Amino acid sequence: MGYFEQALLAAVLIGTLSGLVGTLVVLRQRTFFAQALTHATFPGAVGAAILGVSIPLGAAVASVVIVGVMTMIGRVERQGKQVASGILLTAGFALGVLLQGLNPSLPVKVDSYLVGSILTVSSTDVALVAIVLACAVLTIVFLGRQIMFSTFDVNGFRAAGYREWPIEVLTLILVTATVVTAMPAVGAILAIALIAAPAAAARLVSRTTSQMFIIAPLLGALAGLAGVLLSRSLDVAAGPAIALSAVALFLLALLVRRLVASRRPCEAHARRPQRTSLRLMS
Repeated sequence: MGYFEQALLAAVLIGTLSGLVGTLVVLRQRTFFAQALTHATFPGAVGAAILGVSIPLGAAVASVVIVGVMTMIGRVERQGKQVASGILLTAGFALGVLLQGLNPSLPVKVDSYLVGSILTVSSTDVALVAIVLACAVLTIVFLGRQIMFSTFDVNGFRAAGYREWPIEVLTLILVTATVVTAMPAVGAILAIALIAAPAAAARLVSRTTSQMFIIAPLLGALAGLAGVLLSRSLDVAAGPAIALSAVALFLLALLVRRLVASRRPCEAHARRPQRTSLRLMS
């Protein structure tokens, strides 16, 4: 398999994974958390480059630390998850920039992990994405009902005897794994676009959550495929092209929804004279 074909495969798999997990992010209102996570993993990548170990491994370790710190801050009185996410978003990214500035002679270009470089992804990266995608699919298939129950009715979920924290931890693990695996391809900064935009677009055009879990991965895969093809034809970076493709799909879904919504009042107005005439005839 050539490097371009491997990049296409990676883009499709990452887009599918991002759309699937992004559905959980959007429905559970964890978009800001995911954004903070994408930025705060940067110091882990820099630290891994300094130590000479795997950069995705460093990002994964940093993600575990970030989730733990975020949970602790969120439990502080008069604070919350949004406050914790905002603090770690800026602090984590600033720490990564500081570490990079203190070590200017790094053997690896860590800047590439900010915007990604999908043409240089390895077969190991692709295999890792496939494994995480399989785990995400199995999670949705076997635990999807419980996840949706806790998402839409927290009080009822607790009253039924379930504990909320295992579902929350599971969701955070999936989000973290998605961010880490997407980082080499689309970068730490742009990963949030591929996670949030396809899911948000699917929410606009879906009638049920089940449809959303199907449409969002398809839109994510389409964004990844379109981004790589655009990057080749326009000779631009693939990461930004993929992110902009995802945003374009969201705008298209928003336009379609508004067009459909504008037609419904017109159709209802057109039917009223018919009903009136039928009443008069009767």
